Amino acid sequence: MSEKPSHAPLIQFPVVDDELHVGGVSVRQLAAQVGRTPFFAYDREAMARRVRDLRETLPDGVSVHYAIKANPMPAVVDHMAPLVDGLDVASLGELRIALDSGTAAAEISFAGPGKGDVELRGAVAAGITLNLESAGEFRRAVAIGETLGIAPRVAVRVNPDFELKSSGMKMSGGPKPFGVDAEQVPELLREIGASGAHFRGLHIFSGSQNLRPESLIEAQDATFELAYRLADDAPGPIEMLNIGGGFGIPYFPGEQRLDLGSVSENLGVRLDQCRARLGDVEVVVELGRYLVAEAGVYVCEVVDRKESRGLTYLVTNGGLHHHLAASGNFGQVIRKNYPVVTAHRVQGGPRETVSVVGPLCTPLDILGDRMELGAADVGDLIVVLQSGAYGFTASPHLFLGHPAPLQVLV
Repeated sequence: MSEKPSHAPLIQFPVVDDELHVGGVSVRQLAAQVGRTPFFAYDREAMARRVRDLRETLPDGVSVHYAIKANPMPAVVDHMAPLVDGLDVASLGELRIALDSGTAAAEISFAGPGKGDVELRGAVAAGITLNLESAGEFRRAVAIGETLGIAPRVAVRVNPDFELKSSGMKMSGGPKPFGVDAEQVPELLREIGASGAHFRGLHIFSGSQNLRPESLIEAQDATFELAYRLADDAPGPIEMLNIGGGFGIPYFPGEQRLDLGSVSENLGVRLDQCRARLGDVEVVVELGRYLVAEAGVYVCEVVDRKESRGLTYLVTNGGLHHHLAASGNFGQVIRKNYPVVTAHRVQGGPRETVSVVGPLCTPLDILGDRMELGAADVGDLIVVLQSGAYGFTASPHLFLGHPAPLQVLV
């Protein structure tokens, strides 16, 4: 019988005397500082290290943007802003957080298929770049710009006729609510040219959460070729080409870390070709999850321990209302376990197979299903790793009226 696949080595946090440390302190000490559980904790040095390592790997001349939808906690955005070259937002609320971080408007872009007039007015007034999702959105932005006496800064988000293969979420190819179909882009570019709007460039985002270098290379190659074709109809120089991101992290058993070596090598070649074809263009890699997900943990406390027909349950005060993604109800088709550990018995000590569940009256409230963990009892802390992205904000905190979790940056 073959062994069950295990999680990729989790090397972002030190383990001292078999206890997980986040932000330089043990999880139990951190829980005492926070004052109550459950909570999310984000390690600022782990985030900074990820950005440094990424810059060392990517070719010179590639700009790195942080997509703050992955984790829009203001303290996190304030920390990330000076480490990256720009911020990407997806709502007026996120725009306010981005501006509050001190990031210059010229380094902020706004994407999203449902921008209302309030969002467009705020974006045009702030002077950020609007990634246009439709011709109708563009026309409304121009009308708003005329009332404000401001020429909108716009880029066209393109829905290409290809997708990022093997990605967790496919954002392109076929009919999509995101962006303008590639075959419709030339007409929109001509309309932009006749309007007086400030044309900035193209945003071509084909997918996310990919762990296969060959898929990323194929999508990036297709992205550059599409940009060259569309540039023929551009109303002016392409100042910015956002090629998206798609860099994944390992969440589940059997997944391996993404090796960016070949991706970076290919991107270096493509970057030189792009400059030769399009001139002094800023090539942007837009990343969210990849920069922050592994720097975060979710910590909850065991409130009951029970046996049911041969299976041990650790019942905690946390669950899907705090961390929907870890419960398997945020995009998973077949539920798989996030990496979960007992805070003070990460690797050693007595082990047992248990299911970690929350306090909610639903069988969906599972944080770990039949996992081998260090033995835990009432009062012990359970830690869900890979929780720095799409944890707190993507969860239904109001479900069943339990208190919302806290968030800390350490």
